[in-house]
Amino acid sequence: MRAVLWDMDGTLIESEKLWDISMGELCRRLGGEMTPELRTALVGGSADATMRMIFTALELEHDAERMASENAWLHEYTGELFATDLTWCDGAQDMLAQLAAEQIPMALVTNTIRSLTNQALKTIGTHWFTESVCGDEVPAGKPAPDPYLRAAALLGVDPGDCLAIEDSVTGAAAAETAGCAVLVVPNHVEVPAGDRRRHASTLSGLSVGDLRGAHTDVLTATTCKPI
Repeated sequence: MRAVLWDMDGTLIESEKLWDISMGELCRRLGGEMTPELRTALVGGSADATMRMIFTALELEHDAERMASENAWLHEYTGELFATDLTWCDGAQDMLAQLAAEQIPMALVTNTIRSLTNQALKTIGTHWFTESVCGDEVPAGKPAPDPYLRAAALLGVDPGDCLAIEDSVTGAAAAETAGCAVLVVPNHVEVPAGDRRRHASTLSGLSVGDLRGAHTDVLTATTCKPI
């Protein structure tokens, strides 16, 4: 394990609850309601995919100009929520400190756009990360592997030597398609097991040794087991 690649929303910070609020309000603006099924499908998605899925679910025409306008509103409103109510996921800040103490390179890899990510980084801290990759900086966001491939390349590390930490089906798929081992710490939705995935119920109480073990286990075994 030569590097750790971190998802942001729902993995480092409890922002999915704030996205619940902003996306629910967006649906009401558009004349509909956010269903539990739609919200689950949206977890971890890119901005473009989110707009397409919401407009489809509400049976609205995919008008590019309107979708762009509503996307801008969504991110502005979410930014206001980020400014006042961001909290850490359990164990995340401690794990960042442990990895930094061992001088393990880290990158932030998120589908969130750069402007909103930078606002979140005021809470998280930019000093943890050698690099960061946002959803509006790659040809395709998660579940495509592009964000993780770019992060590994920026760090100068082979994806197979990276452990990605994710909380969503979308993010886990992106990381494993890129060739990373994945530690899944579910938050908002259940994430199925997979050959390149290991699960933990929380980061709290884990050590860097546990992360190394998860990475090694993916490379040497095909059975799926918790750590």
